[in-house]
Amino acid sequence: MSSNPVPGQEPRAGLRQWFGLFVLLFPVMLMTVDLGVLWLATPAMTADLQPSSSQLLWITDLYGFMTCGFLLVMGTLGDRLGRRRLLILGSLGVVAASLLAAYSTSPEMLIVARALLGVAGAAVLPSTLSLITHMFADARQRATAIAMWVTALSVGIAVGPIIGGVFLEHWWWGSVFLLAVPIMVVAIPVVLAIVPEYRDPAPGRFDLASVILFLLGILPVVYGIKKFAEFGWSPTYLVAMVVGVFFSALFVRRQRRLESPLLDMRLFGDRVFTGALLVLLLGMMALNGVEYLVPQFLLVTGDLSPLEAGLWLLPSAIGLIVGSQLTPALSRRIRPALVIAGGTVITLAGFWLTATASPDESGVVPAAVGLTIVMFGVAPISVLGTNLAVGAAPPEKAGAAAGAGQTAYDLGLALGIAVTGSVAVAVYRGDVADAVPAGVPAEAAEASRDTIGGATAAAEDLPGGLGEELLTVARDAFAAGFHTTAWVSAGFAVVTTVIALVLLHRIPAIGKETPAPEEPAGPPEHADRVEQESRTVA
Repeated sequence: MSSNPVPGQEPRAGLRQWFGLFVLLFPVMLMTVDLGVLWLATPAMTADLQPSSSQLLWITDLYGFMTCGFLLVMGTLGDRLGRRRLLILGSLGVVAASLLAAYSTSPEMLIVARALLGVAGAAVLPSTLSLITHMFADARQRATAIAMWVTALSVGIAVGPIIGGVFLEHWWWGSVFLLAVPIMVVAIPVVLAIVPEYRDPAPGRFDLASVILFLLGILPVVYGIKKFAEFGWSPTYLVAMVVGVFFSALFVRRQRRLESPLLDMRLFGDRVFTGALLVLLLGMMALNGVEYLVPQFLLVTGDLSPLEAGLWLLPSAIGLIVGSQLTPALSRRIRPALVIAGGTVITLAGFWLTATASPDESGVVPAAVGLTIVMFGVAPISVLGTNLAVGAAPPEKAGAAAGAGQTAYDLGLALGIAVTGSVAVAVYRGDVADAVPAGVPAEAAEASRDTIGGATAAAEDLPGGLGEELLTVARDAFAAGFHTTAWVSAGFAVVTTVIALVLLHRIPAIGKETPAPEEPAGPPEHADRVEQESRTVA
């Protein structure tokens, strides 16, 4: 993203550009709605399709992983094909994959649909961000537009469960995926009419080997972590992680040698760029660790309907919106590192509330209030992180920086589900295995040990007293796993605070003079980076 040498030198965007931004925000929000819209539908989907615990984890987190894996790839394709064209192709892909997910008849079919949704989402997200940076040449307007783009991502995460609750109150679980269809169908012709096309006139050679190495690096590591947390120690899972690290090293080595790399590794020599990515990654892991489970906690332990649970989640969406709107104003007076750190410290109160919520109706209020506090505190990360990453890069590397920032953001969301979800499963299975009531048939006991949905279904087929006893054991085990994930997420928040204070402390409040850097932090052409940061961060 280029900066203006003199404020106001570049032409300011008019009504057409702002309306174009408004239209682009709907596909952006839908991409993160898809991360959360399935959460409330999980019990109904589990009862219908009866996935195993491993399949359930793939259904919930494969979308995020596929998005992460293909973000850099799609960003590069957008430079060559045209960013608006890629956005249209991605939107059509979202429509097709959403229909496939809505009418899935097996776990395998739904897993494939979620994977295709992830690939299509990877085409939509970098396309919208790169189009926005092209539409808004003025630095201040561009910063505002990017802040709105990031806020749309966050709002999508927040309102996903609420939308899911409304849909589930009236229709079957697959209906939660149909929201994207009419919105995308309306947005596509509007984008074609209003948003200008842009492609890089000299993008360099597209390196397919880098794409393959990137995917071979991410996916085995994720697989190994998921399986280790789910089933315990196994040489197979360790080998998978080692293989992933090996291919990641090959990817980095190849990027250093290419004239037109998929990702310019020199950007990581800048502590601000690296710090922004780490803050995005760990901050989103902390958020999604509890956000993934709170809706299920409300349904399982609070005995709420999907709509009631969705309404209880509404304050968390409001907390995120308020925090997002306060962040730009605060960052003009306070250093961004302190704004981020202050937010993560606030989240600790929210994690404590969720970690102490009782496994019954009295736990509904602490869980909902705790998530609201967490969402409010995480808002500065989602708003400032992308701007810091882009602002830390020289103008010609801004596209790669934006792609890397979005990859860190989405990977954090997906890893938050994978890591804490796996922890929750491990705690649940261990507690249930030790407490299944005597007299429960072997088949019902095995189903109960697998998932909370299996326990609920098994309890319905047992005599009243025995079924209620089994359900109580399952609820207590689920709550124990939920509490554990809250403390794990709090740990991520603490690490995020430290990273922000150590790596981002030199970034000044917006509008204040930046101290000269102690030493060069990146490529030679990056000499004007620090001045650029102060104009683009918020």
